Amino acid sequence: MSPPFVQQEVTPRMMAMGPALRRWRALHRVKQAHAAELFGVAQSTISRWEAGTQAMEPAEHAKVAAVVAARLDAAADRVLAHLVSESPRPVHLVCDLTHRLLALSPSRAAGFGCSPETLIGRSLWRFATDPLRAMEARLADLGWHDGPGPAPVEFQTGANRSTLVPVRHSLCRWTRILLSDGAAARIVETLA
Repeated sequence: MSPPFVQQEVTPRMMAMGPALRRWRALHRVKQAHAAELFGVAQSTISRWEAGTQAMEPAEHAKVAAVVAARLDAAADRVLAHLVSESPRPVHLVCDLTHRLLALSPSRAAGFGCSPETLIGRSLWRFATDPLRAMEARLADLGWHDGPGPAPVEFQTGANRSTLVPVRHSLCRWTRILLSDGAAARIVETLA
């Protein structure tokens, strides 16, 4: 599978990869030394990534994201995706780290300018508005990536000009949940 995205700038999402890597290692009982071998870096680099004192290079970020990104492999996770896809409300489920679309409701899909199947597994980040990007940048300060269940955040989305994945001015709620393998996903709901 190819990396979900490649970026040249260090973003809040890149910094969030450290806690995700730490959680993945703990759940899979992988020592820092083994993770260092897996990702082709020094053990001290893994330590600095996890502590948030060193950002990953884009290629390193892609390697780590390919391992720790949310997947719907477990039965319980597929049930969650099914619940999202059956919801009458405009809602979708994305990987919290990569923003890859995992599932969406019919009412969310109705607003898309393409078949939703063409977007499943692809990052929606390129369609983000300035207010969405600003909220993403604030998540670390809110402790979003630190624990298993941070409080949901609600905010105004702003609007984009995309006909493919339009974002209209609305009140939005992000809720972070952990999937069966410990990977984080995000439920995105339009509230008003």
